[in-house]
Formats: sequence, structure tokens, C-alpha cells
Amino acid sequence: MEASESKARGAPERSLAVTDPSLEYFQDLPPIVDLAEDRDRTVPPEKPAPTAAKRQRVLQALLRALRPWARRLATLAALAVATVMALVTWGYYVMAPWTRDGSVRVQVASVAPEVSGRITELHVVDNQFVHKGELLYVIDPFDFEVALRSNKASLLQKAADLQVKQVESERRQHLSTIATSVEEQQVFAGTAVQAKAALDAAQQQVDQADVNLRRTQVRSPVNGYVTNLLMRVGDFAHQGTANVSVIDSDSYWIDGYFEETKMARVCIGDLVEAKLMGYAQPVTGHVATVTRGIGVANAAAGAQGLPNVDAVFTWVRLAQRIPVRIAIDQVPPGIPLVSGMTATVTILEPAPHRRPWLDRLVAAMAARLSDVFDGPPARPGCIPATTTERGSTQSLPVEQEGSPASPSQLNPGLAPGMSVSPR
Repeated sequence: MEASESKARGAPERSLAVTDPSLEYFQDLPPIVDLAEDRDRTVPPEKPAPTAAKRQRVLQALLRALRPWARRLATLAALAVATVMALVTWGYYVMAPWTRDGSVRVQVASVAPEVSGRITELHVVDNQFVHKGELLYVIDPFDFEVALRSNKASLLQKAADLQVKQVESERRQHLSTIATSVEEQQVFAGTAVQAKAALDAAQQQVDQADVNLRRTQVRSPVNGYVTNLLMRVGDFAHQGTANVSVIDSDSYWIDGYFEETKMARVCIGDLVEAKLMGYAQPVTGHVATVTRGIGVANAAAGAQGLPNVDAVFTWVRLAQRIPVRIAIDQVPPGIPLVSGMTATVTILEPAPHRRPWLDRLVAAMAARLSDVFDGPPARPGCIPATTTERGSTQSLPVEQEGSPASPSQLNPGLAPGMSVSPR
């Protein structure tokens, strides 16, 4: 029955394909595929390799095993990091040799006139750079010129008197006792000696007057900058009273006030970096000296001469500050040194020996722990007990006494001899 039905359904198709010539074109087309039926045909997934599957299983098992310990491990890691940070912070802020309490220092030459008088010339302005020996100002020289001329005239008088008395004494010495007496010879010899002393005193007065005249020109004793100049032409300069300040540009240094807990790591000769406030580049130098004494408040006597001891808290002790002098080796270009500037001073520790990084880390951690419990060890030979070095001698040119002129040079031809008449 079914076969007959299929034959009945297929018969018209065969008869249509044969009998209808217009359908021959459609017979050459590919068969139509149902899209829904094609979606149902999925490619079966490839089976993972045995090794990859094994790795995944091992990893999953390891994660399941470590999951209960994850929080504990995270806590231990956080505790270790906190311990390391605490040690580093303790070492940096408490033990490391650095301080923010530093300042630039300089020597200042206070220039005072050696003679008094009115200022007639002023050759500098405020903040001007001057060289050693450069003229600063001039005091009215008139009075000193008059004094010099007067003393020179007195010197000529004393020289003439000496010449005459020496000749008189020499004549008396050559006379016999019949023409003169011994007493007269002694009197004339004594007057010659007195005249010689008067001539020497007059010569000294001339030298002093000449020096005072030169001192009316006040000059700079150092190379540096004129600062806080307040004088004007017409002011009266008093002898010994400073009226000009010159900053010595060759004497800059830095004072670092280190806490006494950090002095164990301060060594003379160590390299130093000092960062001035407002500038990024550091000033480099080295430790020159360490102050050997600071003021102690308890050393002052009270009103009745008794010791004045301040009360302190036993559980809180403030570390004293020790001044350390830093010699400046190099100043970066563009950074002006001004006395009083604030500096952060850091002493650079010596470079460690070449060792593996793990050994250096372990040594650093051991040193930090030792510093916390025992304090930093002192470096031997850093600060000698006695200093054998001596500073260089500094001096200024001073007035030298000139060779005095003889009476014959002052008054030539006045007394040529005993038997020759003067010209």
C-alpha cells in the first residue's frame, strides 16, 4: 500500500521532469539545504590533551588546599611589610645622620676708621662686591695734612739743633783742659745727646702723622660684599666705631645641628649634601670639625650662688643639638649663598662593599635591629680626641716704620765739620 502511494507520488514528478521542458533549468541547481537542520549539526568539541587536563586538576587541587591559609598568609605578609617599614622609618628619622636644622654661615668684617673726621667721598653702594684693598670711603684729610707739615717742620728744627750741638760738643772734646774744663765738655756732650733724643721723637711724630693721613682712605680688608650700607657723604666717622660691614665671600660654610643620638655616625671627612630651602640641587661638602662644647643651662649659678638645676621628666629626654661645621666643596651654578639660609644636611655613608643584594639586605636589616635595641655603634677614629691640625695664619698689611733720615740729609751743609764754616 505504501509502496503504491510512493509510486503514485513519484510518478507525476518523473512525468513532470520528462514532459515539462521549462523545468529542465531547475534540475541543474544544487539542492536546497534547510538552515534549521544545518544548525543542529554541531561539531563535537575536541578532547583536551591529557597533560593539560592533568595540570588543570593539579592547580584546582592546590587552590582548594591553600584557600584556608590565604588569609593567614596575607596577614603574615602585611605584618612583615609593616615591620620592615617601621625599621626603615625608625632608622631614617632617629638614627640616620641627617638634620633639617642647618644654616649657611659666613664671616663678616666690620670696618671701622682708625681716625675721626667727616666723610667727604663714598666709593661703594649697598651689596656691591669689592676686592681686598679697594677704597671704600675717604675722610677729610685737611687736618692730617696740616699735622704732617707741622711735624716735618719741627723735625727740621730738631735736626738743625742736633747738628749744631754735635759740632759744639765735638769741638769741646778736642780742646785741652787749659781752653775748656771737663765739666764744660760733659755739658756740651749731654746737650748733644738730648738733641738726638728730641730729633728721634720728632721723627716718630712725622711717621705717625703720615700714617694718620693715609688712614683717611678706608679700604676693604677682604674680598666680599658691602652689606647694610647706611652711611652718606657728610657723616662723621668716629675712630674705632664700625660703619661698614663687608661679607667675606671666601669664608662661607654650613653649620649642621645634629642630635646627639646621631653623632655616632658623624665622621670628620665624610661627604655631605646640603639642600637649601627653595633649591633642588644640593651643595656638596665634607665634615670639617665638630664643636667640642655647648652651653649647659644647669651650669649657671642661681641668685645666691647655688646651682640652678632644671627639673626634667625621667621618661622623656630631649636630645641635645651638636654643631657640626661643614666645609663647602662645590656650589651648583645659579645658587647664591646667603648667610642665614636654611639647609637640610645629610651625611653620605661610605659605599658598601660589592656583595650580593641579598647579603646587603640581610646586613641592613640586622643593623637596623641592632640600632633599635643597642643603639648605633661608634665608628672608630672618626672624631679624634685631640686635633693636631692648625689653621692657616691670616694677616693684613700693617704700617712699617721707615728708616729715619740723618740730620745731614735733612739739613745738608749746615754743619760740615769743626773747622769748616757752614754754607
